[in-house]
Amino acid sequence: MLEAEGSFFDGSSAAKHKVILRLDEVRGLLSFDGEALEQPEEWPLAELRLLRDQPQGGWLSFALHIEGEDETLHHEARLSCRDGAMNAALRRAAPYLTRRDIHKGTGARVVAKLTVAVVAVLAMIFVILPAMATSLAHIMPREREVQFGRAVVNQMEWFLAGSAETDLTCNNEAGLAALRKMEARLIEGREMEYDLDIKVFDNEMVNAFAAPGGQIVIVRGLLDKAKSADAVAGVLAHEIGHVENRDATIGALRAAGSAGLLSMVLGDFSGGTLAVLVTEHLISTSYTREAEILADDFALEALHEAEVSSEGLASFFDYILGLEGGGPALPAYLNTHPPSQARADKSRAHAETQSKTSSVLTDAEWTALKAICD
Repeated sequence: MLEAEGSFFDGSSAAKHKVILRLDEVRGLLSFDGEALEQPEEWPLAELRLLRDQPQGGWLSFALHIEGEDETLHHEARLSCRDGAMNAALRRAAPYLTRRDIHKGTGARVVAKLTVAVVAVLAMIFVILPAMATSLAHIMPREREVQFGRAVVNQMEWFLAGSAETDLTCNNEAGLAALRKMEARLIEGREMEYDLDIKVFDNEMVNAFAAPGGQIVIVRGLLDKAKSADAVAGVLAHEIGHVENRDATIGALRAAGSAGLLSMVLGDFSGGTLAVLVTEHLISTSYTREAEILADDFALEALHEAEVSSEGLASFFDYILGLEGGGPALPAYLNTHPPSQARADKSRAHAETQSKTSSVLTDAEWTALKAICD
């Protein structure tokens, strides 16, 4: 049995008592006695814990582990030993000497708190922010919404061009005249919430975007792939539906997050960070299913009132559907406006109910629109 001199502190006074330590590895005990002790003490080796604050000079100080309310989870009394052989033997024989104990049930409490935190975050993302976004979209000052929409369109142009120095806006006069005629026919007789600002960007991406505040961008790739002016009119009418329903603004507010909500409402677009975030959202994600259905319904109603056949819109959906499950990469239009067979069928069924229609543009005007970027 290994013996060594040590010091004992009872925890109730500052007095240091000399004791003799005895290591009994067979019984798994460290016993000690001294003149100040009424009787020998026995501490189980499995309950020995090194104190975090160790003395200098080669001393090893440890206490007895206890379960209780005390944060340290060890007895106030402690032992100290300077004997190298004893200290080495204790490090070898005491299995949990360096363990850092925690209160029983701490793990369960941590899990419970993490669960509450996760639920709170999910509620913020899927309940609170969407509700705030919808409400704020309807109370945001119109001039602020338009200002932000223009910032998003500018950022969108930089995104497509890969440079802030490149101007992608298509300005062929005959093409612009055809585009204005298409717009006028689709909104004629309608009381519009926004003054529309429709642009065409010279890029091969097959897409169209509605940005906050009445901004709409048609990308040249869509004009290249559309089979008719009526198909483009259907897509444009769909985007006008998103504008009138404030889907772009609501989506922008949701994409912006809590800090962005305040920034947009207060009109702080400094640094363009918020515009970048919202631009990526508009390009890479879709609206909600409900928003898409409402925009489709708006488009069909607008085409009906303009006496433009919705067969063109159906044919464009057919084009997109032909690429699904096929080629190496689908057009970006699939990301923002995911078509389905049901949507194509709905557009075609609506066309069969239209008794009097005419093309939205003449052949010459359609040719001019397709050449708007020339």
